[in-house]
Amino acid sequence: MKNKILLAVVLLLTAILCLVSVSVKQITAPIKMEEGNVPINIRLLDEETNTVININLEDYIIGVVAAEMPASFELEALKAQAVAARTYALYKKNSRNGQYDLIKGVKDQAYQDNEELLKKWKLNFFKYYLKVREAVEETQNEVITYDGEIINAFYFSMSNGYTENCELVFSEDLPYLNSVPSSWDNASLNNYENTKTFTKADFCAKLGLTCNNLEIENITRSNSNRVLNITINNQTFKGTNFRTLLGLRSTDFDININNEEITITTRGYGHGVGMSQYGANGMAKEGNSYQEILKYYYQNTEINKLEV
Repeated sequence: MKNKILLAVVLLLTAILCLVSVSVKQITAPIKMEEGNVPINIRLLDEETNTVININLEDYIIGVVAAEMPASFELEALKAQAVAARTYALYKKNSRNGQYDLIKGVKDQAYQDNEELLKKWKLNFFKYYLKVREAVEETQNEVITYDGEIINAFYFSMSNGYTENCELVFSEDLPYLNSVPSSWDNASLNNYENTKTFTKADFCAKLGLTCNNLEIENITRSNSNRVLNITINNQTFKGTNFRTLLGLRSTDFDININNEEITITTRGYGHGVGMSQYGANGMAKEGNSYQEILKYYYQNTEINKLEV
């Protein structure tokens, strides 16, 4: 009797897995292109395996949106992310020569395939995948332009209440990437503030300093309160390099030395240039459309269909 019950359970689970497998294949079928549109392929470099994947742009954008933004966010925020990610991808594709168009990961954009999304979302896979796919399909072939050209659509997780001027982070003055208030990013969000503690030895090692004593001086900040430069023991660091060396969440930080411990409290998360993802979600919650979100964070731009 026990063997029969066990066999029945195995058969039932097998049937369920087969149904799930079929359902996953059905809903993750390649996006159907709108009439008149020519498919665009992306050559995606996976540095872990040193392989280049050829993938349709719209299917690639599903994997980017799913990896870069929480699928629990508002649909209009996900649409804004889809357009920003597509724009960024094509900007890179148009400006990069070589064996690939984009790199999978933080060097360009995060990307997760269906197998990775199943592991991440588990029982929520169907709900979240369909939501992200809707955001991509409803913005198919849309990109952000400035003076008729596809823009470099930087984006990041969460601001400190303001975005940052592009030239202060990436040394490139782009007129559509100037600082704007982002009041939706504030202390009400989880991890808006984050404190990281270092031993003096670890702190100095990461910065390449010899430090019996630590002296911090000449901290200069931008109008958005992010650290531009900081001098420690007569060595000056750019705020962006200081953030990278210490693995900080942002360049808006306060630093405190207490004997053998250094604590650094940051506000926001990311480089601060372009669209704030949490800000986009805050705008969407207030009823703003994805077009309004994009035009707010990327100033004096237009949203256009690709001419292919």
